[in-house]
Amino acid sequence: MITQLLARSPGKASAARLYAAAAAQSRAPALYAHMDVPDTIQGRYEMLTLHVLLLIDRLKGASAEADDVRQRLFDAYVSNLDGALREMGVGDLAVPKRMRKLGEAFYGRAQGFDAAFAALPDRAPLSDLLTRTAFSENTGVDPTKLATYVASCRDALAKTELGAVLAGKPNWSRP
Repeated sequence: MITQLLARSPGKASAARLYAAAAAQSRAPALYAHMDVPDTIQGRYEMLTLHVLLLIDRLKGASAEADDVRQRLFDAYVSNLDGALREMGVGDLAVPKRMRKLGEAFYGRAQGFDAAFAALPDRAPLSDLLTRTAFSENTGVDPTKLATYVASCRDALAKTELGAVLAGKPNWSRP
């Protein structure tokens, strides 16, 4: 049955694979052990959001199919956040309010990363953004290693053939 549903919706299947790839990459131990991202709910949210945004950036304007997958990737991200809140015990009445806040945070980060990516190769705006987001709980951390990683991931994704990305096989940089 699942196979039949996925066969009818290749964009949805592609987005599910990309979301899984972003989630797996966001859990890389090196992000927390070597780049000093706090291993907390907030730190993990920031890393998941960052990797989803990197994929969204890669898919932006690449093709009509990529735009469809891009939207479906965002939908998968939101759906999984909703499920995670419920698993954490957030009540049904509070979930919509929390989701609204998370949505606002996502769009704020999306705008911030768009501006930081536009400024590359100058990594100062990216470092500043990471200080405000990924390291908001851990002030005083030098964001240089994480900024270098993010820039190299963006470069690796840009060099990955669109077909491979749409197949759910993004090429990440190693943390």
